[in-house]
Amino acid sequence: MSRAAAPEPPGGDGLAGVTDPERENAVLLAIIQATSEGPGVEPLAAAVARLVATATATDACFVHVLDDAGRSLTLAGATPPFDAAVGEVHLPLGSGVTGWVASHQRPVVILENKERDPRYRPIPALRGSEYTSMASVPMASDPAGLVGVLNVHTRLRRAFTDRDVRLLTVIGRLVAGAVHQARLHRQLAARERSHECFVTQVVAAQEAERRRLAADIHDGISQRLVGLSYHLDAADRTVHDDPGYAAEQIVLARRLADLTLDEARAAIGGLRPPVLDDLGLSDGLAGLAGSLPELQVVLDLCDERLPEHVEVALYRIAQEALQNVVKHAHASTVWLGFHVQDGVARLQVRDDGVGFSPELPVAAGSRVGGYGLNSMAERAELVGGSVVLRSRPGSGTSLVATLPAGPPRGSSPSSPPG
Repeated sequence: MSRAAAPEPPGGDGLAGVTDPERENAVLLAIIQATSEGPGVEPLAAAVARLVATATATDACFVHVLDDAGRSLTLAGATPPFDAAVGEVHLPLGSGVTGWVASHQRPVVILENKERDPRYRPIPALRGSEYTSMASVPMASDPAGLVGVLNVHTRLRRAFTDRDVRLLTVIGRLVAGAVHQARLHRQLAARERSHECFVTQVVAAQEAERRRLAADIHDGISQRLVGLSYHLDAADRTVHDDPGYAAEQIVLARRLADLTLDEARAAIGGLRPPVLDDLGLSDGLAGLAGSLPELQVVLDLCDERLPEHVEVALYRIAQEALQNVVKHAHASTVWLGFHVQDGVARLQVRDDGVGFSPELPVAAGSRVGGYGLNSMAERAELVGGSVVLRSRPGSGTSLVATLPAGPPRGSSPSSPPG
């Protein structure tokens, strides 16, 4: 008759009896339950840290999560007293043992003398000198990929077996899937909030545009039409008695008619760029470039036509980006490119100006705020695209908008075979 192995005391070799299959299953079930209780990354990481530390009889557990950009790790969950450092500890990818595990996606076990390991970097907030042994495993799964690193530490020397590491790796996979779902939920919620905000902004902008257009028509076009009518009436009354005076009134009326036509065209252009209908996006972008005499503009434009809503979105994004180069970049040259490849339209506006730090908080009237990235990004998102802005102080700024090209303008969906 077989006898169950007695649990090992903390500080001994092995994970305190966790290698017992029943205990392994209990740990995994607890992790699964924790991952199914809510979409928040931080609450999930905190629960996992407590569960893992208790189940493995280790003295500390840290859950580091990779940021959305995939460049650094942030402490998202920890056992007390280190839970106070959650959100405050950041590790660049590749830095320290944790960063090495993330960049190589391979586990690391250190039994003692961590300081002698060339990969080790002390983190004062986590008091690594108080702990002797550690095991660090990547949290990765399909389709999530790498989402972070799971670490356990013991004050006394602990030999982590291959089976221990496999168990921690399985836990890491479960957590990776849950973190991935939490991120998708967060991104969806953020997108919904952004869409709601954008809809509100669009309605407000429409009302403001209507008021502006009404004022332009009343103060400009309407007043000129009144003057035009006055001159024509004067000419009509004097055409027989004073032909010379009537001719003068007709000349003035013609001038007013020309001015009124120019104002009407400007108003129409503000509502929709007619150049897109007449010449297409490529020539429209070239026209924008030609309206900037203070800059040397280098063009690299393809002639492909796109659906109307895509062309308008790209034109408006380019228009705002170029305006911001003029206002903020202090540049001498700007490069404007437009290409379509593999069903994706790509617009790039790049300048040789002063640049800025996108990581800095946006202040009113600042370079970042002036760039109007939010409005351009929201315009792109409305048609299923995105905008990426890159800049460094002294190195200029590059804005890239990518939008789904859709079927060419004028094409019709092919009918199904009969």
